[in-house]
Amino acid sequence: MRELTRMWGNTRLVVLTAMSASLYAAILIPFKVLPIIPGVTEFRPANAVPVVCSFLFGPAGAWGAAIGNVIGDFFGGLGPGDAFGFVGNFLYGWVPYKAWRALTDADPLPGSVSGWIAFVVVVATAAGACALPIGWGLNLLGFVPFSVLGTIVFFNNFIVAVTLTPLLLAAIYPRVKRAGLRYEDIAPADLRRPRAVRRLGLVLLVAAVLAGIVFGNLLSTGRLELPPLATDPPGTRAAVVGVGLLPIIVLLFVGAFLL
Repeated sequence: MRELTRMWGNTRLVVLTAMSASLYAAILIPFKVLPIIPGVTEFRPANAVPVVCSFLFGPAGAWGAAIGNVIGDFFGGLGPGDAFGFVGNFLYGWVPYKAWRALTDADPLPGSVSGWIAFVVVVATAAGACALPIGWGLNLLGFVPFSVLGTIVFFNNFIVAVTLTPLLLAAIYPRVKRAGLRYEDIAPADLRRPRAVRRLGLVLLVAAVLAGIVFGNLLSTGRLELPPLATDPPGTRAAVVGVGLLPIIVLLFVGAFLL
C-alpha cells in the first residue's frame, strides 16, 4: 500500500491521476440523463475507463477513478452515499492492476484461453470489489437495498468493462508501453509485496466478493436472518445487512491491502 502514498511524490503519476479522473468524469457526466436508480446510479459506459487506467497506471488509475467518480456525482447531487462511491471506485481502479500483477508479469492483453480466463476473473473481482462497499454502504444508510444496488453496480461494471476494456487496451497499451508511461516504467518495483503474499490477497479478495454477493442478497431479501436482529423492520433491512456483511467487507479490505 506504500504505492498509494508514494506516487503523490512523482509528478508524472500525479498528472496521470488528473488525466484519469478527468477522462472518467467527462464520460460519466453526459450519461447522468440515463438513470437506472435516479440520484444513485445510471447506465455507465465510462466504467471501462478505471479498468483501462488501472492496467496502465496502477495506483494513479485508482485515485483517478475515485476522484473522477466524485466529480461525476457532483453533477447528479452529492450526498452521504458518495463516500462509499469514492471507496468503491477506488477499489475498482486498484484491483485490476494489482490482481493481474499477482498472477503474472505479462502484459494485460489476453491472447490465450488461460489469459482470457484470468482477465475475466480479474475484471469480475474488480467489479465486485466496487459493488460490495457501495451496496453495503447505501443499504446501511437506508437508501437502497443491497439486493438491488449491489447487483446493478456489479453487472454495470462487469459487462461494460469485460466488453470494452480488451478493445481499448489493444489499441492503447502498446503505445503507452513504448512511451514508457506505464506505472511499472515510472515507479520502483521494490514497492511490491512478495508474489505469494499478493496471491493470498487475491484469494481473500475473490472469496470476499463471492461471499458478499451471495450473503448480501440473502440478507437483503430476507432469505437469511440474523436472530439477534430478527425484528429489523422491512425495507432496506439496514441493520441486518450492515452487521451481516461487515466481516466480509473487512475481509475485502484485507485482501486488497495484501495485493
